[in-house]
This record gives sequence, structure tokens and C-alpha cells, in this order.
Amino acid sequence: MTGSEASPSFRLAYVPGVTPTKWVRIWNERLPDVPLTLVPVTAADASGALRGADADAGLVRLPVDGADLSAIPLYTETTVVVVPKDHLLTAVDEVSEDDLADEIVLHPLDDTLAWEGLPGRPAIERPETTGDAVELVAAGIGVLLVPQSLARLHHRRDLTYRPVPGAPESRVALSWPQDATTDLVEQFIGIVRGRTVNSSRTPAAAQAPEQSDRRRPDATGAQRKPAAGKAAGGKPAAGKSAGGKAVGGKSAGGKSASGRSAAGKSAGGRTAGRPVRGGSGAPKGTKRGKPRRSS
Repeated sequence: MTGSEASPSFRLAYVPGVTPTKWVRIWNERLPDVPLTLVPVTAADASGALRGADADAGLVRLPVDGADLSAIPLYTETTVVVVPKDHLLTAVDEVSEDDLADEIVLHPLDDTLAWEGLPGRPAIERPETTGDAVELVAAGIGVLLVPQSLARLHHRRDLTYRPVPGAPESRVALSWPQDATTDLVEQFIGIVRGRTVNSSRTPAAAQAPEQSDRRRPDATGAQRKPAAGKAAGGKPAAGKSAGGKAVGGKSAGGKSASGRSAAGKSAGGRTAGRPVRGGSGAPKGTKRGKPRRSS
């Protein structure tokens, strides 16, 4: 990051049609001690305002003039045609460039759309500003093609507009001088890009401490906590004995210790079939008695 110490305020230039309200609100919430000042500029003067240090950053229309200015595209606007409310073009939801072939299309000097060839018939003179062109539309002189935000900015009750698909569109961007990328500029970049206050790319972000988890390996590669089915040495605790033979299934000699002796056959080799009552391994037919109480 370059630039000198942060200034006590932040100046944001913006061109007509751009509404910075949402970003200004977020700025005031995150940096209440750093006032943000809005600097309105024309589209033609925006680059000069940034170079002349009249603003720290600006919401401008692309393309920016010169390689010394950085720019981050934010959004693209729909192009519309502004017409009187009783115009024939209001009968459709969208207007094509071919529909404008017989119309006088006004082309103000501050137009921000990159036309290869303006549709319709040209006016005798070009209006000085978009505002002047809107007045001529209201007077029935012609129609006007502008970004939708400018149509809303110059709204009149006797005028309306329709989208023109396929027409050149205007892109809005955040721009600032490359050699003046201060901490405050970085803060505003984070806001327009939707970064949270705890983002690692935000200079003032507070890094949350990492939480330890004993069940997972640590940074040194320590083993996980032994599972319930294994002993601490990694060998089964219940399934096999230390010698590798089953404890519950077979005895050390290979014969069943529980399945054949207790459940399958009695100690004398006869089938028990049912749990033995009165004593373990009692032969069949033995008289059963009540267990004596221990004295």
C-alpha cells in the first residue's frame, strides 16, 4: 500500500446519475470518526478532479482518461430512449435501433455512450448538456438516448423512457490515482466490493483468534485422539488380545470361551440351550435350591 498518512476526511467525487448513498451509509457506520465529503463533478471533469487532488476517489463512467488512474468496474447501466408520454414508441416495452430510424435523435456534448453510429436522424445542433437535451425532448424536438440513471435524474412528468437492447451501455467504476492508494481509499474499495469489516484485506480488520480442536491434528502433525474402539497404542481394545487372537470369540488355545462353553455346551459337553439357573455349569437334573445368604 502506498500513500502518506491518512487524511482526517475522505472526499468522494461522483458523476451525474450515480447514487453513492448506500456506500456512504456503510462508510459512516464503519468509520464514524472520518467524515466523507461528496464532490459532484461532470463526467468530463472527473479525471481532472482526481489528478488535481480535488477528491481522493471518484465514482466515474468508463473509460477513464489515462493510465495513471486505477479503476474498478462496479456495474453496467441499461440504455433507454427518453420520449414524450404521448409518443408512439410508448406503445412497446422495448425499442430497437431500427425503430428510431425516422426519429431525430439528440446527441448532447456530454454524452457518455460510445456510439459507432448514432441511430436515427441527427439534429441540426448538438445540445450542450443532457439536461438541455431533455428540455428539447419535452418540446417535441426529438428523442434522447441516455443511461437509465440519467433518465431518472432528469425525470419530468410529461416524459417517459423505454429500454433499447443492443445499444451501447455505460459502465460505472470506482477510480483513484495509482500513486495515492491510501488506507482510506482501501477502506472504500472494500466497501464497494462488499467486504465485511473483518475481511483480511481491510487494514483495520480485527483478526479473530484461531480456536483449537483437540479432535484434529495440530500444526505439528500430532495424532488425533484415539477412538473408543482402539487402545492408546493403536491396537484393538476389545476385538483382539495382545497376541492377535480374539478374546471374546476364542480362547488362547483356539476354542470358544463363551460361545461353546457358556452358551452352546455345558462344562460336561451337553447342550444347555437355556441360561443355567442356580449355578454356573450345574448338570441337568440336579436339585436346585435357594442360594444361601452369606453370614
